[in-house]
Amino acid sequence: MYTGTALFDLLLPGDSRSLKAKRSYVRPIVAALRKFEVSAAEVGALDLHGRAEIGVAVVAAEPAHVREVLDTCERLIAARPETELLSVRRRLHGGDD
Repeated sequence: MYTGTALFDLLLPGDSRSLKAKRSYVRPIVAALRKFEVSAAEVGALDLHGRAEIGVAVVAAEPAHVREVLDTCERLIAARPETELLSVRRRLHGGDD
C-alpha cells in the first residue's frame, strides 16, 4: 500500500477579501478534486483572505498510480484561470516507511 499527499499553495484573486468570497473559489476546486477519488480539503491559510492551502491525499496499490493521480490533481489546479498555483509539496509513503 502506498499513500501520497500534496499540499497546494494558491494565490486567490483580489476580490476574495472576505471568507465568503474565499470559499466561493476554494469550494469548487475541492469538489473537482474529489471527482478523482481523493481526500481533499482546505488545510491551511484559513484566516488569510487572498491565499489558500489545499491538501490532497490518495491511497493506491502502486506508487505509479499515486503519482499519476497527484499529477492529475496538480494539472487541474494549475489550469484554473482564477487562481495562481504558487507551490506544491508532495510526499510518497510506502510499506517500507
